[in-house]
Amino acid sequence: MKIDILKCHGSGNDFIIIDEMDQKYPFTDEERVKLTKQLAARNKLIGSDGTLFIQHSDQADARMRMFNTDGSEAEMCGNGLRCVARYVTEKMGRDTVIIETMKADLEVARVEEIFENIPTYEVAIEPVSLSPDMIPLRSDEPEHIDKPIKELHPSLTFTALSVPNPHIVTVVDKVNETDVKQIGEKANMLKKVLPNGVNVSFLKKVADGRVFVQTFERGVGLTNACGTAMSASSLVSCLLGLNQFDEKITVLNPGGMVQCLVHKDGQGDYFIRLRGNATYEFSASVEIDFSNPENAEILEKTAYEEEVLNYAKLAEAAENMA
Repeated sequence: MKIDILKCHGSGNDFIIIDEMDQKYPFTDEERVKLTKQLAARNKLIGSDGTLFIQHSDQADARMRMFNTDGSEAEMCGNGLRCVARYVTEKMGRDTVIIETMKADLEVARVEEIFENIPTYEVAIEPVSLSPDMIPLRSDEPEHIDKPIKELHPSLTFTALSVPNPHIVTVVDKVNETDVKQIGEKANMLKKVLPNGVNVSFLKKVADGRVFVQTFERGVGLTNACGTAMSASSLVSCLLGLNQFDEKITVLNPGGMVQCLVHKDGQGDYFIRLRGNATYEFSASVEIDFSNPENAEILEKTAYEEEVLNYAKLAEAAENMA
């Protein structure tokens, strides 16, 4: 089977887009898993943090399904949603569309550039919950905010929340990548405490309105960035007084930067807007036989060289800000 793919990234969190809206690919879920494992694995054909399948929706303009590199399906993906936002708005010739995700139908829109010559999209990150049951996290607290998880670490404190992907966030003075990896791996082995696994983020305040976040993503590992993690970390920074609600927060990460805005309404509900790049790296055609996926090959490839160069300038600026 010949399949058209698009390699893209949001904040260095990279994905492979496959358009199923025209229904020319009669994939089963088993085939989507095989396809993801073959294309997204770093040591195989292309390499990415996952695959984004864009499908027809009966209730929105399009549907997004995100499969992690290990074949598991994620509830949401903020960086991936921005890439899907760009693809669908350009396909439909509109600036704003609604995308169906596993937990909610979310508005996405093209907005003012976050950096010169960077296609920028804003997406809603919701629903948001601080209930440990929504993660789930085995906790005696009605809300696990800035408290230890003794099975995970003897001294760090964590805030647990669903956005709707499950996250725990710890505030540190210095982000050590080795610590992020070790604690992230351990958290996803603690099935009695975190039965469905969790995304783990280390959050450091850089300046007023500016933070640095690094994440161990469930089903992926260390990532350059995770959109829902940066959104969750922005909310945590407001809850703990590091930043203010309703004020723009610049979130730096190993892959670049985004902007978040966190709002709390009169009923105590939280709403997050995530704004950042949606950069195309290359388009290609892939030939794959699902009975023998290891022999998949790239037939054609077209690079988006100017977009890649423009994003490199953003990444350099973000590194200087960190």
